[in-house]
Formats: sequence, C-alpha cells, structure tokens
Amino acid sequence: MGSREPAVGVLGEDGLVRLAVVIVTALLLTGCTGSDSSSRADPTPLLHSPTPTTNETVSPPPKPPKPPPSNACYRLGYDEALAPTHDKKPVPCSGVHTAVTYFVGSFDKSLAVDGNQVHGLESTVCPRRFATYVGGTVDDRRLSMLRAVWFTPTVDQAARGGHWFECVAIALRGDQSLALLRGPLQGVLDRTDGRDHYALCGTAEPGSAGFEQRICAAPHSWEALRTVGFPPGKYPGEATVRSAGQQPCQDAGSSVAADPLSYRWSYQWPDLRQWRDGQTYGVCWAPS
Repeated sequence: MGSREPAVGVLGEDGLVRLAVVIVTALLLTGCTGSDSSSRADPTPLLHSPTPTTNETVSPPPKPPKPPPSNACYRLGYDEALAPTHDKKPVPCSGVHTAVTYFVGSFDKSLAVDGNQVHGLESTVCPRRFATYVGGTVDDRRLSMLRAVWFTPTVDQAARGGHWFECVAIALRGDQSLALLRGPLQGVLDRTDGRDHYALCGTAEPGSAGFEQRICAAPHSWEALRTVGFPPGKYPGEATVRSAGQQPCQDAGSSVAADPLSYRWSYQWPDLRQWRDGQTYGVCWAPS
C-alpha cells in the first residue's frame, strides 16, 4: 500500500502528459496497421477455408427394388419366358395373358444372383411348387403343355438389394410359342376340362417330318396317351429305353382304337440330352 503513493508523486503532471502521448501514439500505430492491412489481399482465406453455407442436400441411398407381386399375370413371349430376367409389367388376369406368378421366394443376400447356388434353389423350389399349384398326377403334368419357368432380379437390381426369385407358370402352344391362358391355373389339372385343354398333342406322327408338339386345344392329329417312366440316375442307354416302351405303348394304342385288330401307335423315348435335362420317361402316342 505505501509503495503506490510515491509513484504518483514522481510521475507528476509532466509524466501524465508523457503517458498520454505514449498511449495516443500506440493508438495511432494500431490504426495505421489496420488501415494498411485493409489495402492488401487478406491472406486468411488461403490458410482456412470458410464453412460452406450452400443449400445443397445429400440424396438418400436408393431403395431396394420391390419383389414382384404374387399371383401376377404377364403377357410374355416365348423368348422372354426362357430369359433369366424380365421387365414386364403385370396385366389384369381377367384379360389376355400368357404367364402367371405362382410363388415368390428369396435367397440370401450374400449369394451371387447369377451363381450356381441361386440357380439350384430356384430350379428345385419352382418345380416342386408347380406340382402343388397346377395339381394332377405326375402323369397328368408330364402329359400336359404346362411348364414352370423362373426369374431372378438383374445384376443391377441385386446390387441394390433385390434378393428374390419368381416362379411362373406358362403353357406351350407349340415348340416355340406360348398359349393364352384360360381361367385360373391353380388346380387346373385336377379337372377333366383342364387336362383336356392343356394336354400334349402333335401335328403328325412322332418322328415324322411334319411332327410338332402342340397343345390339344389347337388343331392336331395325334395325342399323347401315357408315359413310360424310368428310375432317375445314369442314362440306361438308348437300347434299354427304346425297348422298354414297346409293349406299354402298343397296349395304350389298342385301348383307344376303334378296331382292335387294326390300329397305329408310336413311342418317343428320351435321348441322352433329354435325360440330362430331366426327362426320365418316354411317351406313348396314338392318332386322335
């Protein structure tokens, strides 16, 4: 406390003036510095980028594609039915259509959509579900022109989260054309009219130059009567499958002939390629 008073006495009036001059001078120097810097380019933006204040928004990630609806009907062509994917829009099932979805399943997202595991899944599930969907016996389904096909998402759709597969029922009109579907297909082979409409027929005797498989609802001259089945496994050889169907098919032809002493019949046996594709049976034919 005693040291503050002598300091005031020593400074005196002149000291106060000198202090004032020092303060004013400092203020003037500060003002000059600010004025000089304002006339040059401010280096600050070169060292620190300002925070953006734009109205730009970040788009949300695209939603996974939706799986196809169950029981959807489509107007597919023959080539489209054989493709691995399709982009057709559903059409009213009460109108003209050639295909109907009977089951939609899913596979693990870790699997490649075009890989063997997905193909094995759909090629197992869809035929099994098809048998339940259209009904009938094994022979009824083999002797019909109804078929099961299946589709997956495209590679791009799978990359965006699509992991479904679609089982679709079609009917062949001929070797390379689809038939129009008539009414609902669920349980169609449990009915006599359904079996007759979608049955397997031909345009000529099997094996002849003019033969083509044809749905029995279309004009035809031969009709499939029954099948001759073989145990699945290794192909038993053409001689074996050929001889196995001779007597059964002759009996089948006789049973529908107007004259049991004069009639025609034919037998189609599976070759190696057909066997590998899953046709482990032969077919007996007679004129319709």
